Amino acid sequence: MGIFSDIGSLIMTPLYYVISAVLLAWHWFFTQIGLDPEGGASWALSIIGLTLVIRMALIPLFVKQIKSSRNMQLIQPKVKELQKKYGHDRERLAQETMKLYKETGTNPFASCLPLLLQMPIFFALFRLLDQAAKKGTAHGLLTEDLARKFGESEIFGIFPLSESFWQARIWGPSPDGSVMILALILVLAMTATTFTTQRQLMSKNMPADALSGPYAQQQKLLLYVLPVAFGLGGVAFPIGVLLYWTTSNLWTMGQQFYVIRNNPAPGTPAFQAKVDRDRAKAKRKGTLVVEDAPPAVEEKPRPATRQQPKKQSREQRRQGGNRPAGGGQAKQGPKGGGQAKSGQKNPPAKTSQKKPSKGEKS
Repeated sequence: MGIFSDIGSLIMTPLYYVISAVLLAWHWFFTQIGLDPEGGASWALSIIGLTLVIRMALIPLFVKQIKSSRNMQLIQPKVKELQKKYGHDRERLAQETMKLYKETGTNPFASCLPLLLQMPIFFALFRLLDQAAKKGTAHGLLTEDLARKFGESEIFGIFPLSESFWQARIWGPSPDGSVMILALILVLAMTATTFTTQRQLMSKNMPADALSGPYAQQQKLLLYVLPVAFGLGGVAFPIGVLLYWTTSNLWTMGQQFYVIRNNPAPGTPAFQAKVDRDRAKAKRKGTLVVEDAPPAVEEKPRPATRQQPKKQSREQRRQGGNRPAGGGQAKQGPKGGGQAKSGQKNPPAKTSQKKPSKGEKS
Protein backbone atom coordinates (compact mmCIF):
# COMPACT_ATOMS: atom_id res chain seq x y z
CA MET A 1 0.00 0.00 0.00
CA GLY A 2 3.00 2.29 0.38
CA ILE A 3 3.40 2.92 -3.34
CA PHE A 4 -0.31 3.67 -3.79
CA SER A 5 -0.21 6.05 -0.84
CA ASP A 6 2.74 7.88 -2.39
CA ILE A 7 0.97 8.15 -5.75
CA GLY A 8 -2.19 9.44 -4.06
CA SER A 9 -0.19 12.00 -2.10
CA LEU A 10 1.60 13.08 -5.28
CA ILE A 11 -1.74 13.74 -6.98
CA MET A 12 -3.62 15.24 -4.03
CA THR A 13 -0.97 17.60 -2.65
CA PRO A 14 -1.06 20.07 -5.59
CA LEU A 15 -4.86 19.97 -5.48
CA TYR A 16 -4.82 20.82 -1.76
CA TYR A 17 -2.86 23.98 -2.50
CA VAL A 18 -5.05 25.03 -5.44
CA ILE A 19 -8.34 24.36 -3.65
CA SER A 20 -7.25 25.96 -0.38
CA ALA A 21 -5.97 29.05 -2.22
CA VAL A 22 -9.29 29.62 -4.03
CA LEU A 23 -11.28 28.79 -0.89
CA LEU A 24 -9.33 31.23 1.28
CA ALA A 25 -9.61 33.97 -1.36
CA TRP A 26 -13.39 33.70 -1.36
CA HIS A 27 -13.44 33.46 2.44
CA TRP A 28 -11.42 36.68 2.70
CA PHE A 29 -13.83 38.39 0.29
CA PHE A 30 -16.93 37.40 2.25
CA THR A 31 -15.40 38.42 5.57
CA GLN A 32 -14.55 41.82 4.06
CA ILE A 33 -18.21 42.43 3.23
CA GLY A 34 -19.28 41.72 6.81
CA LEU A 35 -19.80 37.94 7.24
CA ASP A 36 -18.54 36.18 10.35
CA PRO A 37 -15.10 34.60 9.56
CA GLU A 38 -15.93 31.67 11.85
CA GLY A 39 -19.53 31.31 10.68
CA GLY A 40 -20.75 28.60 8.38
CA ALA A 41 -22.27 31.07 5.89
CA SER A 42 -18.89 32.50 4.90
CA TRP A 43 -17.38 29.01 4.45
CA ALA A 44 -20.44 27.67 2.59
CA LEU A 45 -20.39 30.62 0.18
CA SER A 46 -16.65 30.09 -0.24
CA ILE A 47 -17.33 26.50 -1.33
CA ILE A 48 -19.89 27.77 -3.86
CA GLY A 49 -17.36 30.33 -5.11
CA LEU A 50 -14.75 27.56 -5.43
CA THR A 51 -17.24 25.58 -7.55
CA LEU A 52 -17.83 28.50 -9.89
CA VAL A 53 -14.10 29.06 -10.41
CA ILE A 54 -13.52 25.38 -11.21
CA ARG A 55 -16.46 25.24 -13.64
CA MET A 56 -15.30 28.37 -15.45
CA ALA A 57 -11.86 26.81 -15.82
CA LEU A 58 -13.50 23.71 -17.34
CA ILE A 59 -15.45 25.66 -20.00
CA PRO A 60 -12.98 24.77 -22.82
CA LEU A 61 -13.40 21.09 -21.96
CA PHE A 62 -17.16 21.53 -21.90
CA VAL A 63 -17.07 23.05 -25.41
CA LYS A 64 -14.99 20.09 -26.57
CA GLN A 65 -17.49 17.76 -24.94
CA ILE A 66 -20.39 19.41 -26.79
CA LYS A 67 -18.58 19.19 -30.15
CA SER A 68 -17.68 15.55 -29.60
CA SER A 69 -21.22 14.71 -28.54
CA ARG A 70 -22.59 16.41 -31.66
CA ASN A 71 -20.17 14.56 -33.91
CA MET A 72 -21.18 11.29 -32.28
CA GLN A 73 -24.80 12.06 -33.11
CA LEU A 74 -24.12 13.02 -36.72
CA ILE A 75 -22.03 9.95 -37.55
CA GLN A 76 -24.53 7.46 -36.15
CA PRO A 77 -25.94 6.61 -39.62
CA LYS A 78 -22.40 5.76 -40.79
CA VAL A 79 -21.81 3.69 -37.67
CA LYS A 80 -24.98 1.72 -38.41
CA GLU A 81 -23.78 1.09 -41.96
CA LEU A 82 -20.49 -0.27 -40.60
CA GLN A 83 -22.40 -2.51 -38.22
CA LYS A 84 -24.44 -3.95 -41.09
CA LYS A 85 -21.34 -4.43 -43.22
CA TYR A 86 -18.94 -5.85 -40.62
CA GLY A 87 -21.37 -7.17 -38.02
CA HIS A 88 -19.97 -10.67 -38.44
CA ASP A 89 -16.38 -9.52 -37.81
CA ARG A 90 -16.04 -7.71 -34.49
CA GLU A 91 -12.34 -6.95 -34.93
CA ARG A 92 -12.85 -5.37 -38.36
CA LEU A 93 -15.89 -3.47 -37.06
CA ALA A 94 -13.83 -2.00 -34.22
CA GLN A 95 -11.05 -0.99 -36.63
CA GLU A 96 -13.42 0.68 -39.08
CA THR A 97 -15.29 2.44 -36.28
CA MET A 98 -12.08 3.85 -34.81
CA LYS A 99 -11.03 4.93 -38.30
CA LEU A 100 -14.34 6.78 -38.68
CA TYR A 101 -13.82 8.49 -35.31
CA LYS A 102 -10.35 9.59 -36.39
CA GLU A 103 -11.53 10.94 -39.76
CA THR A 104 -14.35 12.97 -38.19
CA GLY A 105 -12.29 14.15 -35.21
CA THR A 106 -14.62 12.48 -32.73
CA ASN A 107 -13.57 11.30 -29.28
CA PRO A 108 -16.19 9.00 -27.73
CA PHE A 109 -14.70 9.62 -24.27
CA ALA A 110 -14.76 13.43 -24.47
CA SER A 111 -18.22 13.55 -22.90
CA CYS A 112 -16.74 12.13 -19.68
CA LEU A 113 -13.74 14.49 -19.45
CA PRO A 114 -15.35 17.23 -17.28
CA LEU A 115 -16.69 14.59 -14.88
CA LEU A 116 -13.38 12.71 -14.69
CA LEU A 117 -11.38 15.88 -14.03
CA GLN A 118 -13.78 16.97 -11.29
CA MET A 119 -13.50 13.72 -9.36
CA PRO A 120 -9.97 14.43 -7.95
CA ILE A 121 -11.10 17.95 -6.98
CA PHE A 122 -14.18 16.47 -5.37
CA PHE A 123 -12.17 14.02 -3.24
CA ALA A 124 -9.58 16.67 -2.39
CA LEU A 125 -12.30 18.94 -0.99
CA PHE A 126 -13.79 15.97 0.83
CA ARG A 127 -10.49 15.14 2.58
CA LEU A 128 -9.76 18.80 3.22
CA LEU A 129 -13.05 19.25 5.08
CA ASP A 130 -13.22 15.80 6.70
CA GLN A 131 -9.70 15.85 8.17
CA ALA A 132 -10.04 19.46 9.26
CA ALA A 133 -13.16 18.52 11.23
CA LYS A 134 -11.96 15.22 12.71
CA LYS A 135 -8.28 15.87 13.35
CA GLY A 136 -7.81 19.58 12.77
CA THR A 137 -5.31 18.64 10.05
CA ALA A 138 -4.29 21.52 7.81
CA HIS A 139 -3.69 20.92 4.11
CA GLY A 140 -2.37 23.26 1.47
CA LEU A 141 -2.50 26.91 2.52
CA LEU A 142 -4.82 26.28 5.46
CA THR A 143 -3.27 26.94 8.86
CA GLU A 144 -4.28 24.88 11.88
CA ASP A 145 -6.44 27.74 13.14
CA LEU A 146 -8.22 28.11 9.77
CA ALA A 147 -8.59 24.33 9.47
CA ARG A 148 -10.24 24.23 12.89
CA LYS A 149 -12.63 27.06 11.98
CA PHE A 150 -13.44 25.40 8.67
CA GLY A 151 -14.10 22.01 10.27
CA GLU A 152 -16.29 23.43 13.06
CA SER A 153 -18.28 25.91 10.98
CA GLU A 154 -22.09 25.62 11.00
CA ILE A 155 -24.63 27.20 8.66
CA PHE A 156 -26.98 29.38 10.75
CA GLY A 157 -25.44 27.70 13.79
CA ILE A 158 -27.48 24.53 13.03
CA PHE A 159 -25.97 22.63 10.09
CA PRO A 160 -22.29 21.62 10.44
CA LEU A 161 -20.53 21.59 7.08
CA SER A 162 -18.52 18.53 8.08
CA GLU A 163 -21.46 16.26 8.95
CA SER A 164 -23.15 13.88 6.53
CA PHE A 165 -26.50 12.12 6.45
CA TRP A 166 -25.10 8.99 8.15
CA GLN A 167 -23.19 10.96 10.79
CA ALA A 168 -26.22 12.95 11.91
CA ARG A 169 -27.97 11.74 15.08
CA ILE A 170 -31.74 11.50 15.30
CA TRP A 171 -31.90 10.22 18.87
CA GLY A 172 -29.73 11.12 21.83
CA PRO A 173 -28.91 14.10 23.98
CA SER A 174 -28.36 16.36 20.96
CA PRO A 175 -30.55 15.18 18.04
CA ASP A 176 -29.46 16.24 14.54
CA GLY A 177 -32.64 15.51 12.60
CA SER A 178 -32.39 18.90 10.88
CA VAL A 179 -28.93 17.93 9.58
CA MET A 180 -30.32 14.74 8.07
CA ILE A 181 -33.15 16.67 6.42
CA LEU A 182 -30.76 19.21 4.87
CA ALA A 183 -28.38 16.46 3.77
CA LEU A 184 -31.25 14.49 2.25
CA ILE A 185 -32.50 17.59 0.39
CA LEU A 186 -29.03 18.18 -1.05
CA VAL A 187 -28.68 14.51 -2.05
CA LEU A 188 -32.03 14.60 -3.85
CA ALA A 189 -31.14 17.89 -5.52
CA MET A 190 -27.81 16.44 -6.67
CA THR A 191 -29.55 13.33 -8.04
CA ALA A 192 -32.35 15.29 -9.75
CA THR A 193 -29.99 17.76 -11.44
CA THR A 194 -27.80 14.91 -12.72
CA PHE A 195 -30.83 13.13 -14.20
CA THR A 196 -32.31 16.34 -15.66
CA THR A 197 -29.04 17.30 -17.35
CA GLN A 198 -28.67 13.92 -19.05
CA ARG A 199 -32.36 13.78 -19.96
CA GLN A 200 -32.20 17.27 -21.46
CA LEU A 201 -29.38 16.16 -23.75
CA MET A 202 -31.19 13.04 -24.97
CA SER A 203 -34.68 14.48 -25.46
CA LYS A 204 -33.79 17.80 -27.12
CA ASN A 205 -30.36 17.61 -28.73
CA MET A 206 -30.23 14.14 -30.26
CA PRO A 207 -31.63 13.35 -33.74
CA ALA A 208 -34.12 10.53 -34.11
CA ASP A 209 -31.66 8.22 -35.88
CA ALA A 210 -29.19 8.60 -33.00
CA LEU A 211 -31.63 7.30 -30.40
CA SER A 212 -30.68 3.73 -31.27
CA GLY A 213 -27.36 1.97 -31.37
CA PRO A 214 -24.37 1.70 -29.00
CA TYR A 215 -24.08 5.44 -28.41
CA ALA A 216 -27.75 5.74 -27.47
CA GLN A 217 -27.43 2.75 -25.15
CA GLN A 218 -24.45 4.41 -23.49
CA GLN A 219 -26.42 7.62 -22.97
CA LYS A 220 -29.40 5.73 -21.54
CA LEU A 221 -27.08 3.88 -19.19
CA LEU A 222 -25.62 7.15 -17.93
CA LEU A 223 -29.13 8.56 -17.60
CA TYR A 224 -30.04 6.07 -14.87
CA VAL A 225 -26.72 4.84 -13.47
CA LEU A 226 -25.15 8.21 -12.60
CA PRO A 227 -28.09 9.55 -10.52
CA VAL A 228 -28.36 6.27 -8.62
CA ALA A 229 -24.60 6.19 -7.97
CA PHE A 230 -24.55 9.78 -6.71
CA GLY A 231 -27.68 9.23 -4.65
CA LEU A 232 -26.26 6.18 -2.88
CA GLY A 233 -22.86 7.76 -2.34
CA GLY A 234 -24.24 11.17 -1.42
CA VAL A 235 -25.52 10.03 1.98
CA ALA A 236 -21.89 9.60 3.07
CA PHE A 237 -20.71 13.01 1.83
CA PRO A 238 -20.45 16.01 4.20
CA ILE A 239 -22.86 18.87 3.66
CA GLY A 240 -20.00 21.07 2.41
CA VAL A 241 -19.15 18.55 -0.34
CA LEU A 242 -22.84 18.18 -1.24
CA LEU A 243 -22.98 21.96 -1.68
CA TYR A 244 -20.07 21.74 -4.12
CA TRP A 245 -21.59 18.92 -6.17
CA THR A 246 -25.12 20.37 -6.29
CA THR A 247 -23.78 23.77 -7.37
CA SER A 248 -21.66 22.08 -10.05
CA ASN A 249 -24.70 20.19 -11.36
CA LEU A 250 -26.77 23.38 -11.51
CA TRP A 251 -23.97 25.06 -13.46
CA THR A 252 -23.82 22.12 -15.90
CA MET A 253 -27.59 22.12 -16.39
CA GLY A 254 -27.75 25.87 -17.08
CA GLN A 255 -24.69 25.81 -19.34
CA GLN A 256 -26.07 22.91 -21.37
CA PHE A 257 -29.50 24.55 -21.61
CA TYR A 258 -27.88 27.69 -23.06
CA VAL A 259 -25.83 25.75 -25.62
CA ILE A 260 -28.76 23.55 -26.73
CA ARG A 261 -31.06 26.55 -27.05
CA ASN A 262 -28.68 28.76 -29.04
CA ASN A 263 -26.55 26.23 -30.93
CA PRO A 264 -28.51 22.98 -31.29
CA ALA A 265 -27.45 20.03 -33.41
CA PRO A 266 -29.12 19.85 -36.85
CA GLY A 267 -32.08 17.51 -37.16
CA THR A 268 -33.00 17.64 -33.47
CA PRO A 269 -36.13 18.92 -31.68
CA ALA A 270 -34.04 21.77 -30.24
CA PHE A 271 -33.00 22.80 -33.77
CA GLN A 272 -36.63 22.88 -34.96
CA ALA A 273 -37.60 24.87 -31.86
CA LYS A 274 -34.89 27.42 -32.65
CA VAL A 275 -36.13 27.71 -36.26
CA ASP A 276 -39.67 28.33 -34.99
CA ARG A 277 -38.43 30.99 -32.54
CA ASP A 278 -36.45 32.74 -35.28
CA ARG A 279 -39.47 32.77 -37.58
CA ALA A 280 -41.75 34.12 -34.85
CA LYS A 281 -39.19 36.81 -34.01
CA ALA A 282 -38.84 37.77 -37.66
CA LYS A 283 -42.61 37.90 -38.02
CA ARG A 284 -42.88 40.29 -35.08
CA LYS A 285 -40.30 42.54 -36.69
CA GLY A 286 -42.11 42.42 -40.02
CA THR A 287 -39.50 40.37 -41.86
CA LEU A 288 -39.68 36.68 -42.60
CA VAL A 289 -36.42 34.79 -42.43
CA VAL A 290 -36.35 31.27 -43.84
CA GLU A 291 -33.73 29.04 -42.23
CA ASP A 292 -30.99 27.90 -44.59
CA ALA A 293 -32.67 29.57 -47.58
CA PRO A 294 -30.39 30.65 -50.47
CA PRO A 295 -30.13 34.38 -51.16
CA ALA A 296 -32.74 35.74 -53.52
CA VAL A 297 -31.51 36.52 -57.05
CA GLU A 298 -33.20 39.29 -58.99
CA GLU A 299 -34.48 37.92 -62.28
CA LYS A 300 -33.93 39.97 -65.43
CA PRO A 301 -36.96 40.58 -67.67
CA ARG A 302 -37.13 38.04 -70.43
CA PRO A 303 -37.29 39.28 -74.06
CA ALA A 304 -40.53 38.88 -75.96
CA THR A 305 -40.87 35.46 -77.51
CA ARG A 306 -40.53 35.59 -81.29
CA GLN A 307 -43.39 33.85 -82.99
CA GLN A 308 -42.12 31.11 -85.25
CA PRO A 309 -43.63 30.92 -88.76
CA LYS A 310 -45.95 28.04 -89.39
CA LYS A 311 -44.85 25.28 -91.67
CA GLN A 312 -46.37 25.63 -95.15
CA SER A 313 -46.93 23.13 -97.89
CA ARG A 314 -45.24 23.40 -101.29
CA GLU A 315 -48.47 24.72 -102.89
CA GLN A 316 -48.79 27.40 -100.19
CA ARG A 317 -45.18 28.46 -100.65
CA ARG A 318 -45.71 28.64 -104.47
CA GLN A 319 -48.78 30.82 -104.05
CA GLY A 320 -47.08 33.00 -101.44
CA GLY A 321 -45.61 35.23 -104.08
CA ASN A 322 -49.12 36.13 -105.35
CA ARG A 323 -50.18 37.67 -102.02
CA PRO A 324 -50.55 41.43 -101.75
CA ALA A 325 -48.46 43.38 -99.31
CA GLY A 326 -51.40 43.56 -96.89
CA GLY A 327 -51.12 39.84 -96.25
CA GLY A 328 -54.27 38.70 -98.08
CA GLN A 329 -54.20 36.21 -100.94
CA ALA A 330 -54.63 37.74 -104.38
CA LYS A 331 -57.97 37.04 -105.99
CA GLN A 332 -57.89 35.45 -109.40
CA GLY A 333 -59.81 37.17 -112.15
CA PRO A 334 -61.79 35.43 -114.84
CA LYS A 335 -60.23 32.80 -116.96
CA GLY A 336 -57.78 34.33 -119.31
CA GLY A 337 -57.31 37.41 -117.08
CA GLY A 338 -53.91 37.67 -115.47
CA GLN A 339 -53.13 37.46 -111.75
CA ALA A 340 -52.80 40.55 -109.60
CA LYS A 341 -49.36 41.93 -109.24
CA SER A 342 -47.71 40.83 -106.08
CA GLY A 343 -45.90 44.13 -105.60
CA GLN A 344 -49.01 46.32 -105.90
CA LYS A 345 -49.64 48.52 -102.88
CA ASN A 346 -53.08 49.34 -101.57
CA PRO A 347 -55.05 47.42 -104.19
CA PRO A 348 -58.50 48.79 -105.05
CA ALA A 349 -61.48 47.38 -103.25
CA LYS A 350 -62.68 45.61 -106.41
CA THR A 351 -59.95 44.17 -108.55
CA SER A 352 -61.90 41.61 -110.53
CA GLN A 353 -64.19 42.46 -113.47
CA LYS A 354 -67.90 41.82 -113.36
CA LYS A 355 -68.79 38.42 -114.69
CA PRO A 356 -71.02 38.57 -117.84
CA SER A 357 -74.52 37.27 -117.55
CA LYS A 358 -75.83 34.24 -119.46
CA GLY A 359 -77.34 36.49 -122.15
CA GLU A 360 -74.11 38.31 -122.79
CA LYS A 361 -72.18 35.07 -123.34
CA SER A 362 -73.96 34.52 -126.61
